[in-house]
Amino acid sequence: MSFINKIPGQAYLWIAVILFAASNSIVRKLAEVGEQHLVAGRNPISPCNVLFVSNICALLVLLVINYRHLKLDLLKQISRREWLATIAVAILSGALAPGFIFQALTLTRVTNVILIGRIEPLLILLLSIWLFKERLDRWEIGGALICFIGAILSFQFQSMGMGSTIGFGRGEFLTLIGICAGMSGNIISKAFLTRIAPEILTIVRMGIATIAFFCLAMYLYGSEHFAEAFSPFLWQWMLVYGALIVAIGQFCWSKGLTNSNLSQASLANSFSPIAGVIAAYFILNEKLTLGDSIAISAIVCGLLLSQMGIRRRTLVATRMTHLNAVRQAETGLGFKGV
Repeated sequence: MSFINKIPGQAYLWIAVILFAASNSIVRKLAEVGEQHLVAGRNPISPCNVLFVSNICALLVLLVINYRHLKLDLLKQISRREWLATIAVAILSGALAPGFIFQALTLTRVTNVILIGRIEPLLILLLSIWLFKERLDRWEIGGALICFIGAILSFQFQSMGMGSTIGFGRGEFLTLIGICAGMSGNIISKAFLTRIAPEILTIVRMGIATIAFFCLAMYLYGSEHFAEAFSPFLWQWMLVYGALIVAIGQFCWSKGLTNSNLSQASLANSFSPIAGVIAAYFILNEKLTLGDSIAISAIVCGLLLSQMGIRRRTLVATRMTHLNAVRQAETGLGFKGV
């Protein structure tokens, strides 16, 4: 444990971002592997099976890592409103959002899913201003707006090399729904769940999300949909995916946030779309189109502007804190002479 605590917080953040960025490509690759090992004519590595089994594996790993934090007294301190908010966040962020994203990955390119995800920062900023009355730097808003424009440009020029444009298909639509579900969960979490320890919140949320997704899939598709959920071939891959990507990724992100400031976390998270596109190229051999290149260039410019805004706001906050400390010190010192 002493070795784990010596690792810088920024290192944890970058490890988590790389793992999360590669997750979409890995899921898509696992589905392709499953197509070569059909069981009773069905792919054992289906989106539902991947989400359900990987959540179970990740939950087991998180229980091993954070079992010391699971104390009955701490759980009793969670209010009824916080429990309801936790259930809502689990369903939105832990069941619906990944469910729609996983289904979208079977219908469209991973790069498309990543680029559509750049719509989320602008929506979150607008909701933060509207719901939480946050005062944001104009550079942050401008950067998020440029990222949004970059995502739109991707679908306008995606197939320019072939002399045609691509429409907004079913996969892209499911991605947008998943993003909205995840964003709603984040807003609820920010509004009601800041008092709960992240170790407890992560475990409880994942447990509820696993149960909620299983019940929802059973209701929509029937029990036969999970016929291959206990296939040894599926589990051997999900033990790796659930432990490495989901559990270790979330552990590193939580650990990094604890030992880093907002600017460092934002910088690491900003690299996520670029890392995702790189992962799609190396894992799935997805070639970048002209539209992708234009969109990524716009997104990089937007991310740089956002970072400038975050840095400006951090510097202003630091200066105000320093000035307040100086004023308090001067007030307490009394007469100091001319």
